[in-house]
Amino acid sequence: MPQKILVIEDEPTLARLLSYNLTQEGYETKVVDHGSDGLQAALQHQFDLIVLDIMLPGMNGFEILSKLRQKGNKTPVIILTARNAEEEVVQGLKYGADDYITKPFGVAELLARVSAVLRRTTADDGLLDKPGSGEKVITAGDLYIYPEKYEVLLGGESIPLRPKEFEVLLYLVQRPGVVVTRDDLMNIVWGFDYIGGQRTVDVHVSSLRKKLEMNQQSVQIESIRGVGYKLVTSTGKKA
Repeated sequence: MPQKILVIEDEPTLARLLSYNLTQEGYETKVVDHGSDGLQAALQHQFDLIVLDIMLPGMNGFEILSKLRQKGNKTPVIILTARNAEEEVVQGLKYGADDYITKPFGVAELLARVSAVLRRTTADDGLLDKPGSGEKVITAGDLYIYPEKYEVLLGGESIPLRPKEFEVLLYLVQRPGVVVTRDDLMNIVWGFDYIGGQRTVDVHVSSLRKKLEMNQQSVQIESIRGVGYKLVTSTGKKA
């Protein structure tokens, strides 16, 4: 069966362009031109991917994305942003977007990004090389990671992480004493075919760091300027 893509876009010409080219590529598409209707469609029907514009009538793309993630909807989302709108990209990634496309864009870029996101999200959960994945729990200080359940406990408290944040954390904690470069994180967590830049890594690490450091200082992610990141515990030892 063809993969289903929901397009939430209110500009008629762009909506037709998206639908036509995705359909030509073999995808099944549904187009919605209103924010509230788009949210309802995303919640009531199962899609493999959502292409989401930011500026929409009724409800903007950030609101839609936020409500989807709050309700536990993990359908991958590619947001459409204006040229040079870095803040839109950062905000979208923080809300849980999987990728972005800057307008105007070419058909080749659109199809490449759609294909890359679908490959990442429809693959097995083992996106990482997880040498400890056979273990029931991985520990680092007060940090307890359950790879099979995608769960994290810190000081006995559950830490809610998005899938990519979890995979970043898992990759860091499995490499004691090693500084992990941004390129490594990009290639391992997002895949070698990922088209986005290192800003994606920084945004996810920043969000992960805030969640880990909230009300505790026992486990931290340190930035190594110009290189990457490493996980450390309060004792000063490498995690």
